[in-house]
Amino acid sequence: MTDQPDQLFEFSKALAARVAAAKDGVAAISAGGGRHLTGTLWQSDLLVASEQSLPKRTEFEVLAERGSPVTATLVGRDPGTNIAVLKSTKPLAARPIVSAEPQVGALVLAISADSQGSVRARLGLVNAVGPQWHSRAGGRIDHHIALDIRIGPSEEGGPVIDAMGRYLGISTFGPRAKILVIPATTIDRIVPALVANGRIKRGWLGVTLQRVAIPDGLAQTAEQSTGVMVMSIAENGPAAAAGLLPSDIILSVDGKSTARLRNITSRFGTDSIGQKAELRLIRGGEVISLQLTISERPPA
Repeated sequence: MTDQPDQLFEFSKALAARVAAAKDGVAAISAGGGRHLTGTLWQSDLLVASEQSLPKRTEFEVLAERGSPVTATLVGRDPGTNIAVLKSTKPLAARPIVSAEPQVGALVLAISADSQGSVRARLGLVNAVGPQWHSRAGGRIDHHIALDIRIGPSEEGGPVIDAMGRYLGISTFGPRAKILVIPATTIDRIVPALVANGRIKRGWLGVTLQRVAIPDGLAQTAEQSTGVMVMSIAENGPAAAAGLLPSDIILSVDGKSTARLRNITSRFGTDSIGQKAELRLIRGGEVISLQLTISERPPA
């Protein structure tokens, strides 16, 4: 029993040391109106941030611990993987990125920056780990990593590290305020593409969709109870060229049911551009098939 306080003290010191070492990996990004969010220094002059929370601007003020404000310009943003990249006008003190494989039950530290760039931390666990998945915006995320932790809006985008100080990725808000991690492997894949092109090319149908229930009289023929109805069609888009009509109910794309929306978004990655897609749909009370050629989604 006498060793227990010493062990807890050593454990506490070890965690504090990890946080101290992580201070060179974060910076505060001014979001205007007295608000800020956290950026992760992926390289000395490149910051990674949460795309969904970053204001729609091209220039930002960045502040790292004990430093003076530095201007950073937007390099690119990808809603699909929720990654935005900023380039600072002056190099910042970035620590080397060493990534780790996520493990359920592992202790993690969610690192963030306060408004002055000073380091903050939260302690939690990896709650769940799963295979790669696709976001509703069509981005491929290399692992599903969920945390048993809560963070504030200003903390989103900070690094998540394990007990050895290795990076799992950056924190982000998922559905129903669940805290997820954008994996380091995903960031390593997306950042060079954003630096080179400013965006990630993806395919699209050129439609706005709404989930609907299949009418009782057609559910048996359709072999499913829900689908997605075409609400609007982009002019000169793939759907328009293929003759898709408003009120068509799409049942499947290349044999994958639209009962799960991600079955659609996962089909339209970068490699899909120029490929054919087979749509099974309900039109005028009948189930028909339609083929279209996937084209590149226009820049936002």
